[in-house]
Amino acid sequence: MKKGIKYLSIILPLTGLLSCNPPPTEIAKDLHERVVYLEKELANTYKPGLGEFMSSIQVHHAKLWFAGVNKNWKLADFEIQEIKESLDDIQKFCQDREEVKSIPMLTPAIDSVMNTIKHQNLVSFKSGFTFLTGTCNNCHQSTNHEFNVIQVPEIPPFSNQRFSVDMAH
Repeated sequence: MKKGIKYLSIILPLTGLLSCNPPPTEIAKDLHERVVYLEKELANTYKPGLGEFMSSIQVHHAKLWFAGVNKNWKLADFEIQEIKESLDDIQKFCQDREEVKSIPMLTPAIDSVMNTIKHQNLVSFKSGFTFLTGTCNNCHQSTNHEFNVIQVPEIPPFSNQRFSVDMAH
C-alpha cells in the first residue's frame, strides 16, 4: 500500500504539470514562428559591403607604410593584422561577390610583409610593401576593377597619429 501511495504522489503532480503544457504541435508552431521572426531580423541587420571593407584596408595600408618606414614595428604589425582581419571578414560577409574568390592571391604578399615586420628590416619591409601594393593592383585587374589603382602613400592619412616610435610629446 505504501508503494502505491508513493507512486501516486509522484504521478499526480507529473500529470498536473503535463496537463498545463500546450500540445506539442502548439510548441512546434510557436518555435517555427520565432525562427521566422529571427530570420527576418537577421536579414535586416547591417552587413558591411565590399567597398566598406576595401576602404578600411586602404586606410590600414597607408598606416602600415608610415609605421614601417618609421620603424614602428609594433604599429606595423597591428596594421598588417587589421588588413588580414578585413580580408577574412570579406570572405565571411561578402561571399555573394565573385571578386572574393581572388582574395587568396594576397596571402603571399601579406606573409611577406609580416615576415619583414617580424625581422624588423626596413629594406625588406619596403620591398614587401611594394609587393603587397602590386598584388592589390593585380587583384583589382583580375576582378575588373583596374580603375582602382593603389600606390605607396605619399602623405600620412591622418594628422592626429604619430607614426614614429618616439613616444615623447
